[in-house]
Amino acid sequence: MPLDRSLEKRISGAAATPSGSDCPAPRIAWPPLTAGRLIRRYKRFLADVRLETGETVTAHCPNSGRMTGCAEPGRPVYLSCHDNPRRKHRYTWELIDMPASLVGVNTLVPNRLVARAAAAGQIPGLDGTAALRPEVAVGRGTRLDLCLTDAAGRRTFVEVKNCTLVEAGRALFPDAVTTRGRRHLEVLADLRQAGHRSLVFFLVQRMDAGSFSPADAVDPAYGRTLRQAVDRGVAVAAWDTVIDLEGIGLGRRLPVVL
Repeated sequence: MPLDRSLEKRISGAAATPSGSDCPAPRIAWPPLTAGRLIRRYKRFLADVRLETGETVTAHCPNSGRMTGCAEPGRPVYLSCHDNPRRKHRYTWELIDMPASLVGVNTLVPNRLVARAAAAGQIPGLDGTAALRPEVAVGRGTRLDLCLTDAAGRRTFVEVKNCTLVEAGRALFPDAVTTRGRRHLEVLADLRQAGHRSLVFFLVQRMDAGSFSPADAVDPAYGRTLRQAVDRGVAVAAWDTVIDLEGIGLGRRLPVVL
């Protein structure tokens, strides 16, 4: 699938490795992609897309957020295709090409990418990982995305957040009110108070952000809870990504402005 010139320029100018690292960052390869244009996204988990063949298909949208700034009708999108007969919709929406960047919309990607990068020692503060467990039950009926254990047996609990909202060069989270997200921060703070290391990791699935902040205009309670969690010792990291039509990898660490 040929890339248009503007997309080639954006990719060629992107970082190929995380800052401070001499090793290529782990990447997740996309399955074969089918190009089309977004007609509309609706019912949160559905999107109608007109393929290059002229056929209109309904794709699964693996993103429960508002997707503000990355669900514009008429924009080029890229779908993966799955032949599982148990699936209601064969296609899954993976990417949208916005004017300043490709944007990954699949919320399953960040956990996989952060886990790979942490295991490969590519994330400062999470290097030295000897064991990694996903989806860890931590009480309050809550699961956190990752638990990393180093050689000394010290545990670090990590909650990974998918960030696709960028305004004026600043990545923002969340793009909708999230009670669940606030609960994750409270649990991380409790774990930190109990002597464990805790981190909330915001992965920006696009390449046009220069910093990260909580989206106070969207969910002021989340911003307050994030700042309270930081005061209680929870660490915050935000990284962008390097995205092309072959795959996605970790990009640069972004300044966090609270």
